[in-house]
Amino acid sequence: MDAFIVFEELHKAFGPKQVLTGVNLSIARGETIVILGGSGSGKSVLIRHAIGLHRPDAGAVYVDGTEISGLSEDDLMPVRKKVGMLFQGGALFDSMDVFENIAFGLREHTEMTEEQIEARVEEVLGLVELAGVETLAPSDLSGGMRKRVALARAIALSPAAILYDEPTTGLDPITAEAINSLIRSLQSALNVTSVVVTHDIKSAFTVGDRIAFLHEGKMSFVGTLLEAKQARDPRLHEFLRVGSTGAFA
Repeated sequence: MDAFIVFEELHKAFGPKQVLTGVNLSIARGETIVILGGSGSGKSVLIRHAIGLHRPDAGAVYVDGTEISGLSEDDLMPVRKKVGMLFQGGALFDSMDVFENIAFGLREHTEMTEEQIEARVEEVLGLVELAGVETLAPSDLSGGMRKRVALARAIALSPAAILYDEPTTGLDPITAEAINSLIRSLQSALNVTSVVVTHDIKSAFTVGDRIAFLHEGKMSFVGTLLEAKQARDPRLHEFLRVGSTGAFA
């Protein structure tokens, strides 16, 4: 397997609370893997290690073959350009309109002209099906639109991987389904590696190629969608049963 992101014996604690206690997970280039787990299981903590927002207490994190856990902030910058992230709340700058939110990273990390930036912002808004909203403020956007704008910002630098932290949380079912479809279409159109953190079982089985189940600080299961449905791990089985709501129909 040509792995793009690898977590190797990853440990992370916050004070006395042990969150990750030896996570091993290899994420193949071009695949969409969904990380499932209960609230507080450490799913978001795990993926934040892939862009250096958290540093492991022990273990290693590899991104595109580079071990990143010991890198300085300056040395992390090229890695962060390879990995876009959609934060749970969108994390848009409220003081900037949509255009400025998306253009921010392009101005900071590229030598693009203003004309090129304008063209790129228009292009990525088209990819997330939000053409013509450049002058709107984040406060003018619905929850689903905020997610799409945040996703446009995440892909503006043409990353090789996208991390999605609870992309459908807080959205109505129709909007959540639209976001799921968008994740799949972007994976296909851009050939990116996608890592989706969620507790939404229907979303997991809509967007995923593989499922990884995080329990008590470790991956208790990693496998295909079919293998997940057939898994004998009682914790995963119960998690899927309670949350399925038609995911297996």
